[in-house]
Amino acid sequence: MALGQSGSIILVGAGNMGGAMLSGWLKKGVPGASVTVIDPSPSDAMKTMMSEAGAHHLAALPDGASADILFLAVKPQLMDAVLPPLKPVVGSNTVVVSVAAGKTLAYLEKHLGEAAMVRAMPNTPAMIGRGVTGAYANPKVTDAQREAVQSLLKVSGPVEWVSSEADIDAVTAVSGSGPAYVFYLVECMAEAGRKAGLPADLAMRLARETVSGAGELLHQSPDDASRLRQNVTSPNGTTAAALAVLMADDGMQPLFDKAIAAARSRAEELGA
Repeated sequence: MALGQSGSIILVGAGNMGGAMLSGWLKKGVPGASVTVIDPSPSDAMKTMMSEAGAHHLAALPDGASADILFLAVKPQLMDAVLPPLKPVVGSNTVVVSVAAGKTLAYLEKHLGEAAMVRAMPNTPAMIGRGVTGAYANPKVTDAQREAVQSLLKVSGPVEWVSSEADIDAVTAVSGSGPAYVFYLVECMAEAGRKAGLPADLAMRLARETVSGAGELLHQSPDDASRLRQNVTSPNGTTAAALAVLMADDGMQPLFDKAIAAARSRAEELGA
């Protein structure tokens, strides 16, 4: 399905994630006139973009509003206040898409009633069209609705559909929160470089470019991550010495196991 055929859209929330997705939709062919954005205080840049595209912007939902797709892009802690006024929008032909971490379909149904619903978890590289989104659709979502949602989500990168709603919490822990882990890796590498004697600004530049370059190589190469790692590692060389530490029994893997488990647990708590 082409983006321009997705139907009428109400986007609630035009912050970092909602704004990034809206920008992608408009650039990829969604008619501005088909989009209504509900946000009391969008940025000036967002206001300009909406005005130039002919999208409708309102601070609050008007009476009698309806949509083929209701897209919820607000923070989880705001959902209790945001959802109740939206219930009249949800009709028999509406699909609700939520990108709020932890908020379950049962939670959404409590506020909006039973409906076709999708939980999606994008990540912040969506802002440059290089994100990845995990998504789960409940049984009420039709093939046509799923295709329409897919066309909207994929403007920011690949979409991976999961078969269980519980898997969305794991997706949140791995890819939703994952960019922060990579950014922290850069911080740690730079600090280690400083301690090894490099000027702090040089160590940061080296770490930043190394991680972004390695990520681009991973993106472009057909090889998997383990093969790329092996390609860099000469027997008994410097990389092998470092990996002996990172891949030890108390190295990165158990640390990441604990980190992902903690993030998933928190996602589950947010949905309680």
